[in-house]
Amino acid sequence: MRPLSVWLCGAVLCCGCGDSVSDRPARGGDAGGAEKSAAKQDPSAETVQKKSGETEWDTKLKSVPRQLLDESQLANGWIQLFDGQTLFGWQANSDANWSVRDGAIHSDSGSPGLIVTTVPFADYELLCDFKLAEDGNSGVFLRTPITPTNPAVDCYELNICDTHKAFRTASLVARQKGPDGLSVEGEWHTFRVKLQGSKMNVKLDGTSVLDFTDTTDKPLVGGRIGLQMNGGEVRFRNIFVRPLGTGEIFNGRDLSGWRVVPGGKSKFTVVDGAIHAENGAGFLETESTWGDFVLQAEARTNGDELNSGIFFRAEAGTTEHPSNGYELQIHNGITQGSRLRPANAGTGAIFRRTTARLVASQDRSWCAITLLVAESRMAVWVNGLQVTDWVDERAPDPNPRRGRRLKAGHISLQGHDPTTNLDFRAIRAVALP
Repeated sequence: MRPLSVWLCGAVLCCGCGDSVSDRPARGGDAGGAEKSAAKQDPSAETVQKKSGETEWDTKLKSVPRQLLDESQLANGWIQLFDGQTLFGWQANSDANWSVRDGAIHSDSGSPGLIVTTVPFADYELLCDFKLAEDGNSGVFLRTPITPTNPAVDCYELNICDTHKAFRTASLVARQKGPDGLSVEGEWHTFRVKLQGSKMNVKLDGTSVLDFTDTTDKPLVGGRIGLQMNGGEVRFRNIFVRPLGTGEIFNGRDLSGWRVVPGGKSKFTVVDGAIHAENGAGFLETESTWGDFVLQAEARTNGDELNSGIFFRAEAGTTEHPSNGYELQIHNGITQGSRLRPANAGTGAIFRRTTARLVASQDRSWCAITLLVAESRMAVWVNGLQVTDWVDERAPDPNPRRGRRLKAGHISLQGHDPTTNLDFRAIRAVALP
């Protein structure tokens, strides 16, 4: 199998920082129905989720996952939705037998239904390899609820079904037909989807197959990404997403839009296009506030096992209370020589609430951080790998140190102690609908 990271790399170098990754599909891997509708999924699935909680996958890593994205792709904002080993970050809405087999997400039996991301996305680019067995029926669901009921209303269902009577492969079910004559059964293929506002473009193996504009009274603005088993065997791998629409909240020149929290000892300056933090303790916070959002940034610790953090949904800092917020931990230490054993919670943890499932970054090197916050759920990716998926189930409180805060708050960079010496750059964010 040719790694997706190889062809992604060449594409970014050719397209430049502002353009999308290559149309060239990733092929390889293992060798090689009935009319479909989202409404056919198990109608009791939503109730099952509410009663029993989310699907309990085996999410323990046996080894450090491969980082399939290079520095250019990470700088462009790409993240991996599948670690190649587990179903961490996904949940199901039926009893379909989703599992990881030969490095791919696999299903071939059980009640038709979806496996969906545990967090929603709004505008994004999506890359996804799929392989459908003969006479199989599947799809990729976009901006979907956990359990959609009508593909003409509550989701965008990108079909994978060569035998569908009305909406064959590369069609949007109940919305727009794709081109005639496509045949995908039995081989690996790649969808690339760009979904921005009411417009969608879909490419199959590098060829544009669908341009769609939602002209309904209620175009969808956000939702989960879902993979479907609706009959027969289907596999998915190399699943990547790039959030779109982020805007800079640090201009790379000065600290406009930021303020130093009074009473701290940290020194914050702009050096070579980055916010440099020294000494501590102290905090630099945004003047703006953010509730549900995607934040992307790069951070570098300039020493061994230095301690810092990015606070969010924070109350305005004061001398007495400088950092009443959730904290995305920055600490690259490991124990017993294993990156699967973070020290001090690990970079990407929600400090004092979770431990990162691995340390995907290292000291003295820039790392790419993506934080997605949607209501009480928080997900973090470090260097493209998801390390945290946490729901705050505490009682409500305006101070996240004491309880669940859904209200918008400030984003704050931490100087932790006198050894603080680190940099932040490329800080950008977008609100989620």
